[in-house]
Amino acid sequence: MAFYRSLLIRNSRSSSWFSKSTTSFSYYLRRSLCHDASSTSSDVSAKSYHLSGGPSYMRGAVFWEPNKPLTIEDFHMPRPKAGELLIKTKACGVCHSDLHVMKGELPFSSPCVVGHEITGEVVEHGPLTDPKTIKRLPVGAHVVGAFIMPCGNCFFCSKGQDDLCESFFAYNRAKGTLYDGETRLFLRNSGKPVYMYSMGGLAEYCVVPEHALSALPDSLPYTESAILGCAVFTAYGAMAHAAQVRPGDAIAVIGIGGVGSSCLQIARAFGASEIIAVDVQDEKLQNAKIFGATHTINARHEDAVAKIREITGGMGVDVAVEALGKPQTFLQCTQSVRDGGKAVMIGLTLSGAKGEVDINHLVRRQIKVIGSYGARARHDLPKLIKLAESGIFNLTATVSRKCKFEEAGKAYQDLDKGSIVGRAVVEMM
Repeated sequence: MAFYRSLLIRNSRSSSWFSKSTTSFSYYLRRSLCHDASSTSSDVSAKSYHLSGGPSYMRGAVFWEPNKPLTIEDFHMPRPKAGELLIKTKACGVCHSDLHVMKGELPFSSPCVVGHEITGEVVEHGPLTDPKTIKRLPVGAHVVGAFIMPCGNCFFCSKGQDDLCESFFAYNRAKGTLYDGETRLFLRNSGKPVYMYSMGGLAEYCVVPEHALSALPDSLPYTESAILGCAVFTAYGAMAHAAQVRPGDAIAVIGIGGVGSSCLQIARAFGASEIIAVDVQDEKLQNAKIFGATHTINARHEDAVAKIREITGGMGVDVAVEALGKPQTFLQCTQSVRDGGKAVMIGLTLSGAKGEVDINHLVRRQIKVIGSYGARARHDLPKLIKLAESGIFNLTATVSRKCKFEEAGKAYQDLDKGSIVGRAVVEMM
């Protein structure tokens, strides 16, 4: 499987660019206007600039179209706007969601910079950023970013439901932009815009809305902590909000990759009594025991549903989590829960794919089928950081491969082949 190119970023062309930054770093004009006649939104010229004493451009990994290789491209240095921070990326996780975009299974604007699971260092704040944010996340602060980047102002964000942020879905997931309808990424050689999957984290710098960031303590490493922003974040949303796991619950997790293994650890942290891991690879199942699994099932050799019911004395589990995004495992998930239990779906798949369910069983036995995309950045990400800092969540065991920026394409190829047991992380440092 082939993959992607990288981009050069350029920033917005507004006259407000000339206003003073509120931080100790300031932007200044680097060179003359770069007019992009071919860009749809680039009728207005953009200015190249760089951080005071820093670079004027960066590298990023670009996805151009399905079945084309990811490539490393030069970008103009991205510019944060109000309520946004410029982050020097230190690490970026390799996630199946990126892979679905790369394979054309999930529609997304292209070309784009993928990568949505990052840690890094604060370099700059956008003009007019709230002083409280600047105090909370000063220049030089270590941070982790959540892939769902809440705007903080929409109907759902105002209710604390960051995971349903209207702006995130309407702008980022639908258009590949931030919440003014524009990307922050522009190629260095042509000035053409490149879209952003979340923050476009597979780049040397990225722009992230303030509400998606939390401070990362010095005690936690950049590389392993990157998975907090998606793998752990997704698992926590499923277990805490969708499943509402309680002490003593019996849990089954179908699909033990980066997200599935995180579900196991969170189930253990929440006091689940029986934690059943289901996969088709013995190596993943062996690792599942490290993450808290009390039982393992190889679905290639055993009937997963029958085995789950055997383990639970014929009842089924209180909560089953589907972390693969396949019609077969969707059905297994609904069939594995006890009467009144919850089947939680977190695996993404081919756009438009359908999952079957036994309607009569669902109705008569009060089975709850719940979708869950992620957690709530402002409230949950700090909790996840504390779990990792206390040692309750084992980041080191979850990250099974570290690779260089130039090796990112190969990492996605291996992910597609199923040869990455846990989570791979690209080190940008």
